[in-house]
Amino acid sequence: MKREQLTSQEGPALASDTVQPPANEPVESGSKRFQPPADLLKRVIRRPELRKIVPLADTTIYEMEQRGEFPKRFFLTPRCVVWDLSEVEIWLDERRRASEADTLRRAPAPDVRQRRTRPVKPPIQRR
Repeated sequence: MKREQLTSQEGPALASDTVQPPANEPVESGSKRFQPPADLLKRVIRRPELRKIVPLADTTIYEMEQRGEFPKRFFLTPRCVVWDLSEVEIWLDERRRASEADTLRRAPAPDVRQRRTRPVKPPIQRR
């Protein structure tokens, strides 16, 4: 009860009662906010996030990296591998443009006549 009386009797707010911006947000000085240079905003992604962005198997991504067809991974620590998100996004945009322009090599259609199961029957000749 005494504490409630003391709190209600205090007139000015304490310094700890004021609302302060979160520590991860830059402090506003005047009317301008601090904007870091764009090259400092690079973001890297780990394998689980890469899988959500690029729906390819790990082995396919690894083989494409070896052939120079996919952005290279790099090590942050001896056990942590990451990709530069901007490089992955650029790669996706290039693939989209290549697909729209029909310049991507596609896998050939399978020859269904060589199937061992469910063979294709020759067409019926009508007289």
